[in-house]
Amino acid sequence: MTDRQIQILAAVIEQYAEIAVPVGSVMLAKLFNVSSATIRSEMARLEEMGMIQQPHTSAGRIPTDQGYRFYVNTLNEAHANEAPQSLLLDRGARAIEARVNTHGDKADRAIRSAVDSLVELTQNLGIATIGDQLYMNGIGNLFSQPEFMQGNHTQAVARLLDNLEPWLREAAPNEPLNVYIGAENPIGKTSGATLIISRFRSPYSDRSYIGVLGPTRQSYGKVMRLVRHAGAMLEEVL
Repeated sequence: MTDRQIQILAAVIEQYAEIAVPVGSVMLAKLFNVSSATIRSEMARLEEMGMIQQPHTSAGRIPTDQGYRFYVNTLNEAHANEAPQSLLLDRGARAIEARVNTHGDKADRAIRSAVDSLVELTQNLGIATIGDQLYMNGIGNLFSQPEFMQGNHTQAVARLLDNLEPWLREAAPNEPLNVYIGAENPIGKTSGATLIISRFRSPYSDRSYIGVLGPTRQSYGKVMRLVRHAGAMLEEVL
């Protein structure tokens, strides 16, 4: 992929996350200060690569799971290459930190407060393991998303939630931050959902987890940063 194609893919993902409708060439042409024809040509190449697709009812494009995976991998690479001193905390990260510190002497309350903060900041469903229990908050956020208004998606998401706790115990994701996009999810592959989850050490287990579940259409940079920080913060405090 060329640099411009990478930038256009990122723009499609970020615009789609914001407006929840397929992204057209006119909008991107204004963003990149080039002609609509140039954008259409680049989008055609991205479509051939399997990075974006065109819904039947629209002239615009939306990202595919493969496109999201490429984008998430570039975000992870950028994070790995950041100097530690450049990781300044944004307002959301500071909010998580303040709430966790308030309950630093009580592990269960600290974890719940971190989840509740993620729910407010990301508008997704928040989850965490507390001992042998799975704490969830924000289910209304999840099912109010336009993607999950359709019955088949709702059933697939519900199946994912029903089986999430045993799957986490069995799979024990090993990276500090794990992102499962759409069909990459072990359960509910057709749900159109993304699970972003961070592993951390707690008094309950060396493999405690905190994260969010939402539609594949989301602001990955922001959400990944917040989930990663929540896990790191809990491990530091607890």
